[in-house]
Amino acid sequence: MAVERTLSILKPDATRRNLTGRINAVLEGAGLRIVAQKRLRLTTAAAEAFYEVHRERGFFRDLVTFMTSGPVVVQVLEGEGAVARNREVMGATNPANAAPGTIRREFAESIEANSVHGSDSAENAAREISFFFPEIEIVG
Repeated sequence: MAVERTLSILKPDATRRNLTGRINAVLEGAGLRIVAQKRLRLTTAAAEAFYEVHRERGFFRDLVTFMTSGPVVVQVLEGEGAVARNREVMGATNPANAAPGTIRREFAESIEANSVHGSDSAENAAREISFFFPEIEIVG
């Protein structure tokens, strides 16, 4: 399996509850390295642009409102099969369906406030990483 990079976002529900360190410990314990990281507050325009793929879906407006409700931590994870590994460690979108020990099972408040976002493919990872990070900010 190849070394990959993927985007991870610790959502406003996680940052509000000071879970950044605990979630990152889970990610690092799963063999993923954090090679770029920053805390920021998404503007409405930035959240709309990032989630553009979902614009026509019924949950789009609520998603944008939630993602702009507080600070987020955006980070680049690197490791063997990082996209799939991160998704495995995050768990199912609905925390009620997430496996024990996954981030969403342990930390999520609801299906919307599910603590983390992760890229769903290598192609989307590249697009999402470049949305937040110039190459000079990624240090492996």
